[in-house]
Amino acid sequence: MADAELVLWPELTLSEWQETRDTLHLWTQVVGKIRLALEPMMNHWWQVTLYVSARGLTTSLMHTQGHSLEIEFDFAAHVLELRQTNGDMRRVYLKPRSVADFYAATMAALDELGVEVKIWPRPVEVPEAIPFPLDERHCAYDPAAAHRFWQVLVQAQRVMQVFRSRFSGKSSPVHFFWGGSDLAVTRFSGRPAPRHPGGVPNCPAWVQEAAYSHEVYSCGFWPGGSDEGSFYAYAYPEPAGFTGWPVKPEAAFYDGAMREYLLPYTAVRTAGNPDATLLEFFQSIYEAAAELAGWDRTALESPHLSGTSRKGRQ
Repeated sequence: MADAELVLWPELTLSEWQETRDTLHLWTQVVGKIRLALEPMMNHWWQVTLYVSARGLTTSLMHTQGHSLEIEFDFAAHVLELRQTNGDMRRVYLKPRSVADFYAATMAALDELGVEVKIWPRPVEVPEAIPFPLDERHCAYDPAAAHRFWQVLVQAQRVMQVFRSRFSGKSSPVHFFWGGSDLAVTRFSGRPAPRHPGGVPNCPAWVQEAAYSHEVYSCGFWPGGSDEGSFYAYAYPEPAGFTGWPVKPEAAFYDGAMREYLLPYTAVRTAGNPDATLLEFFQSIYEAAAELAGWDRTALESPHLSGTSRKGRQ
């Protein structure tokens, strides 16, 4: 059983795939911006996200002027598939190629499909925002590493769905934000939040204001912050006493620069029960946020769905 779980949670050593990670981050921004341009605005920017699929990451169905469209990163066959509801399809191959080349090929594929879309061709939430058509620097693609990353997302999404099921209040889907390159799920107390101060690199403050218009607890996975990436959890606004809460498991810690609790992916992957370890982390920090900020937990939680009591839930 232990060996099987180690296969389910693969190694993701950052030093072995960092260049691929950074290139893939920018490729997902190209596709994410297409979704941003095609879909109507939703609360907290939920219309822009990607979703974990049986092949990789997908936009889900987007509605265009003609035949609707789905774009999917296929990390099994290593292609970007653009599929229309009339059966037409184009492919952009995932291989070592620059962001500029990927951007040009993707926009050309859209043009061939008759999809008219204009995007702002510059990345966000990165320290150096090189315009997509000019970025020849990021050009790495390791298929095996991309496949492992997708498998990590599959497992994280599965556990995060379980965690999401325990909450009957307003909650986001489990979705992939291409700005920060993280898989996230967010719970809401139902109360408005103070205006977010912004400060995210190459991202206007009003974007964060819309994302954090209401009080939240958010958690997820990010391929950074430790040798194999990190699970994270935070609250906005951060309640008094949050940083001193006795969180679990032992490997979890508060990062003052990021203002988030982090749990190294390695600690989950190598645990005797990775699922339980990750759920304990998410639940522990949720309890810190909810208790310290005075959330109405009785009204917002779903013990009948998780099969556990509120106090005994892990």
